[in-house]
Amino acid sequence: MRVLLVGAGGVGTAVTRIAARRPFFDLMVVADYDPARAEAAVAGVGDDRFRAERVDAGDEAAVAELLARHGCDVLLNATDPRFVMPLFRAARTAGAGYLDMAMSLSRPHPERPYEECGVKLGDEQFALAGEWEKAGALALVGMGVEPGLSDVFARYAADELFDEIEEIGIRDGANLTVDGYGFAPSFSIWTTIEECLNPPVVYEKGRGWFTTAPFSEPEVFDFPDGIGAVECVNVEHEEVLLVPRWVDARRVTFKYGLGTEFIETLKTLHLLGLDRTTPVTVPGADGPVAVSPRDVVAASLPDPATLGERMRGKTCAGTWVRGVKDGKPREVYLYHVVDNEWSMAEYGCQAVVWQTALNPVVALELLATGAWSGSGVLGPEAFPARPFLDLLTEYGSPWGLREQ
Repeated sequence: MRVLLVGAGGVGTAVTRIAARRPFFDLMVVADYDPARAEAAVAGVGDDRFRAERVDAGDEAAVAELLARHGCDVLLNATDPRFVMPLFRAARTAGAGYLDMAMSLSRPHPERPYEECGVKLGDEQFALAGEWEKAGALALVGMGVEPGLSDVFARYAADELFDEIEEIGIRDGANLTVDGYGFAPSFSIWTTIEECLNPPVVYEKGRGWFTTAPFSEPEVFDFPDGIGAVECVNVEHEEVLLVPRWVDARRVTFKYGLGTEFIETLKTLHLLGLDRTTPVTVPGADGPVAVSPRDVVAASLPDPATLGERMRGKTCAGTWVRGVKDGKPREVYLYHVVDNEWSMAEYGCQAVVWQTALNPVVALELLATGAWSGSGVLGPEAFPARPFLDLLTEYGSPWGLREQ
């Protein structure tokens, strides 16, 4: 397998360090708009299967040319979601497969944003599914940790743990702290703003997809491995748009443990218009400059990839499932925990970006070996879960199951 990895930030760098320990690929081209980041990621693994290149993720022709020049079989997208569609189209143009960790962006309903869906996450990609299927090519979408591993857990629960499923609820929580910072998100603030301030989506059988207000329906969820009780709220996320396409469940939700301080900070950014992506004009040394307020916020905060030495604690991604097995009620939580101290010592990567990066590498290996195969635009739920979970454990990062 020959892979083009686009994006050499925290997640992309973690991808290289995880993949370097595996034999399933022959070449991984690491490409970034900043060539120094790509070169640093490649130098960090000291493996001649890796090569650095510069590319603008928004330039479809340049990305397609890079795929063709290196004879790449698949494009792995490790950029933020605004580049999903150009990279998705570039892979199709070049005849390569495609894999991402976040799907095409949503747009709220113009009149009823907190009741009805507008353009949903992934709609633009699924609209082109016929082209991919006709070509016999695969676009595996939403294959990070959340979405990704959480969706694999949903498939596993449906196949092996339940006869009927009432509800699937993705629940994400952590007890991470960052020394020396009052506010320092452990993941891309651009993506965090997008998913936390957009109207959250809920799925109910018979009703379909609908929206609620941001941060609605708070609940306290008890996370394993010493993380403990964390208040979680509704957040827009891909699992709610993916799971019902392949798994029969009466209700699907996503709730994130953000914390009161984090929520209030996001609300303030929204109040001030600093979450907007449309450029505003500001004075500059050489004249007026057009800048995106959200990009300014991102540039003002520390790079999440650099926070590992200051971070303490664990992060947990998981899928809570309630239903019936053998005529009796059953409730389980399938989960994956990463301790930041361990990920830093073992890979030199902070826990959140490492956990995100791990799962697409596992998926690439399954595709390379033929354990997973398919065509069209497919989510993780479209594939058998057991091979993925077994390989995840082989990678040295086992998952857990807790009866509730």
